[in-house]
Amino acid sequence: MATRAKVARGRIILAALGGAALAGVSGHLLRRYRHDLDDARARLTAVDRQVIPTEFGALEYAERGDGEPVLVSHGIFHGCDGALLSVRDLVADRHVIAPSRFGYLGSPVPIGATPADQADAFVSLLDRLGIGRIDVLSISAGTTSALQLALRHPDRVRHLVIMSGNLPGTPMAAAPPRWARQLYRDPVMWALKVFNRPMLARLMGVPNGFPHGAEQAEFVSEMLDSIFPVGPRANGIVFDAFVSNPEVNSCHLEALGVPTLLIHARDDPMIPFAAAQQAAERIPGSVLVRMESGGHLGLGQTERVRAELAAFFAEPQRGLLIT
Repeated sequence: MATRAKVARGRIILAALGGAALAGVSGHLLRRYRHDLDDARARLTAVDRQVIPTEFGALEYAERGDGEPVLVSHGIFHGCDGALLSVRDLVADRHVIAPSRFGYLGSPVPIGATPADQADAFVSLLDRLGIGRIDVLSISAGTTSALQLALRHPDRVRHLVIMSGNLPGTPMAAAPPRWARQLYRDPVMWALKVFNRPMLARLMGVPNGFPHGAEQAEFVSEMLDSIFPVGPRANGIVFDAFVSNPEVNSCHLEALGVPTLLIHARDDPMIPFAAAQQAAERIPGSVLVRMESGGHLGLGQTERVRAELAAFFAEPQRGLLIT
């Protein structure tokens, strides 16, 4: 097993670093790398980001839209900017509040931080914004913090949505090997995007055979671009991979007392659908929506997900249902 792990590690690093080495010797590729990173920094600068003090240090967040508020707990490799992108077409009629979780962009990782601390920091943000109860939408690695928010502060959560969630007992809920930290760098991730785009898409949860059509391809490209620049997100990626994701296994799902909706695709290459089924069985009164396809990003499922979210937010009294 150790030999296989080394071989797999070597293949990934060679695929990425091999491209990075080429970029180092080619003036054209080096200029392209710098141009792409400049574009990424410009996209990030264009996001109106605010920072508030909390007992855990600075907490960054961004807002968009009007209407009833919804708090978005973003996935790995993202931040407040990626959160806004991920739900752009799903809750267009809502006031989206998107914090950058610990280690992402303008939110540093406190010493000894835990997902429970992140949940308490969310509450500090809600207090600052004068919001009592709020709908919460978690995405992938943002699930652990959202679960802790619902467990620790059920009086602040109206509804909890778990989309493509990092759930107990899955591969993502186990810490990766320490060498994986070598991947969380701009040159490496950029090299993957340029020289092995299918691998990077797979790491983002795009199933084989996708995207279908120009619209899906454009969204996948936006999602791949949205992880850059990686540098300001690296500490958060490490925190998620080695702390937050594994700690979901300790979440007492049976104690959740807020209306909960899980949305998961059967072909998600990152988190098996069976994990969502098992989580739904453990969460009292939860609702599980099964997508037949679309993978981790829900490609091609925007209209259905939008409708499911609207119906769930409007109807708090729903029993266990698997569709």
